[in-house]
Amino acid sequence: MLRPSAFSQRSLSRLIRGFTAIELMVTVAILAILAALAAPSFTPLMERWRVRQIAEELQSTLYYARSEAIKRGGNITIARHTSGSDCSDISTSPALWNCGWTVFFTAPGTTTATALQEAPAPSRSRIEIRDSQDNALGSDSPISIDRWGQITLSSNASFDFLISPENSSSTHTAKLCIYAGGRIKRLDTGSNSCS
Repeated sequence: MLRPSAFSQRSLSRLIRGFTAIELMVTVAILAILAALAAPSFTPLMERWRVRQIAEELQSTLYYARSEAIKRGGNITIARHTSGSDCSDISTSPALWNCGWTVFFTAPGTTTATALQEAPAPSRSRIEIRDSQDNALGSDSPISIDRWGQITLSSNASFDFLISPENSSSTHTAKLCIYAGGRIKRLDTGSNSCS
């Protein structure tokens, strides 16, 4: 049986030691430079992802409210928040839903509304409610859902939500079209018409 020499054991232990501090600092510096160069190209991707996430959350809220209205016999409303800790006060513009929203149920014969679901303020985004002619709605009334699942907002039989990043020059927008019969359609381009 051959025994390894002392020289080979020393050279083997020297190879297993790892990296020096200088090698690690150079690697971290290179990674930081590459990340700084790549960050601007991720901005449109993040905006598109954020808009899609808000559209899906709003669509999910509408589906939930419809199912609750059918189950409870109507009296479901979705109201926007007018202020909050995570968003600026939007009480001056009734068309903006940037501060989040809540689904309420009002039992027949009472005036007390029970909150069923609450959505927090989405970050770095703008949500505007519009009528079927694409004009911002000035009504601060909540969205109502009757026992048949029909969705209405004041006198508007159909309306939509325009969702965009807070950067108004961005082209990454989405539109959520809501029809009176309860149909909801999502368009991945905010410039498209709901009709």
